Amino acid sequence: MRPTVLTSTGPEMKVCALEVFAPLVVVEPFSSVRDAIVRVDRSEYGLQAGIFTRDLGAAFAAFEGIEAGAIVVNDVPSWRADPMPYGGVKASGIGREGPRWAIEDYTEMRLLVMDPGPA
Repeated sequence: MRPTVLTSTGPEMKVCALEVFAPLVVVEPFSSVRDAIVRVDRSEYGLQAGIFTRDLGAAFAAFEGIEAGAIVVNDVPSWRADPMPYGGVKASGIGREGPRWAIEDYTEMRLLVMDPGPA
């Protein structure tokens, strides 16, 4: 699929209601950052989200208000680096990707505690 920009969409449309794994962006007008955050967080999915802003307050509001595995500011939400945990919440999967996180996910942590007794 070629990179695509969609406008005049609605929340009931599949492209807005489901996860889309394609070079696609939906552009919707909003009246305030709070309005945009509420609309984004209505989704049953929460892999990653992105916000483009110069307003640090808006970036923190998105982080606090959007339930997603990560909030990426001023870059695409699919951006990731190996040391960071990559994964979602809600219906966007369980666990995290990335070398450290994968090893932790596949490791059964155990602990042995021994009291040496009276000296």
